[in-house]
Amino acid sequence: MRNRYLDLLRFLAIVRVVVYHVTGWATLTLVFPAMSVMFALAGSLMAASLHRWGPGAVVRRLRRLLPSLWVLAAVFVPAMLLTGLPLSPKVLLWIFPIADPPANGWGAIALSVIWYLRDYLWFVLASPLALWLFRRAPVPTLVAPYALLAAAELGLLPALPVALRHFGLYFGAWLLGFAHQAGMLRRLANRVLVPVALALAAAGAAWIVTHPGPRGYDLNDNPLGNALWSAAFVLVLLGRGPASAPWVDRSAAFGRVVTVFNRRALTVYLWHMPFVVALTPLVDVVGWSHQDPVGLAIRVVLVFALVAAVTALVGWVEDVAARRPPELVPGRARPAPTTVRAAAGRTGDGPGPVRAAASRLVDRPDTARPAGDGTVGAPATGRAAVPAPREPETVEISAG
Repeated sequence: MRNRYLDLLRFLAIVRVVVYHVTGWATLTLVFPAMSVMFALAGSLMAASLHRWGPGAVVRRLRRLLPSLWVLAAVFVPAMLLTGLPLSPKVLLWIFPIADPPANGWGAIALSVIWYLRDYLWFVLASPLALWLFRRAPVPTLVAPYALLAAAELGLLPALPVALRHFGLYFGAWLLGFAHQAGMLRRLANRVLVPVALALAAAGAAWIVTHPGPRGYDLNDNPLGNALWSAAFVLVLLGRGPASAPWVDRSAAFGRVVTVFNRRALTVYLWHMPFVVALTPLVDVVGWSHQDPVGLAIRVVLVFALVAAVTALVGWVEDVAARRPPELVPGRARPAPTTVRAAAGRTGDGPGPVRAAASRLVDRPDTARPAGDGTVGAPATGRAAVPAPREPETVEISAG
């Protein structure tokens, strides 16, 4: 069963990312550190996949991550090549972005969100080893990325490569997702979790206030403050959040919106920034500046409308990558599958023996009860238990 609370967090994170990129409001990064939340959710889902599939989970995750990127690249890479991007072997990084893929001037801005997929790819590849270490030494493994980032920010490791800096910035949130999947955060007593969260928030806030960036208190300009402040949020959101949120679906419309954003998270994330960049000069022509609340609201609405249109056109790629039936708009209610199919075994007008047995089973559901080991037994007849059907995998990539 899907955890609608996690779905809700992912929905809020994606919406916050889009609104932030349209408005540029630094306060949004403090109110809801969306990127770390999404990395934590992804880490939790990755740990669950590794637990179920072993190292094969890496291939499964890449299969779900890359096709949406390839669709974007099929549109923008030719456009960049026609407008000045040199053709070189580095263009192949758009197929497998283990490093930053090349872009020309306008493409570097419109496709700047690709860094998230690069980091996500690094974290997925590192996850089997990281989970092995985490299971044996959870606290040292969890602290290591934050210690690495602190050493770099304090000048102890001035030449730290960009890859390791990003591990320090966001891999801690990914590992907090490991802790969430293992149930460690929920098992933490309040007397431990609350003081730790407050200490992290206080340290992060102090660093942010004393080391403002070019945009003031924008977390994106302050790696160490970002990591500490975000860790406090993740601890509370995942450690003291509800086990689920069934109320999300009390409103059919809102539940459908949450489902759509979760099923199309990667498409929304990849395509929103090009629209933000394209709309900026156009809306400036008619006077909708960043200082005009009405103009900002119009910008936000236009970006979401354009993202909705492109999502309807290419979002189904996420369904294909996840081996789901392609849907134009996800979340449509499906009819419940028939659990018992009666065989054609009629003699005259009466039911055949197989149909009669199936009818008795439907009329008396108590004759087949789930056993404690996940099998369905038949105590009334003494027949051997048969395995219950396995739940389909519901792990999805979060991207934002």
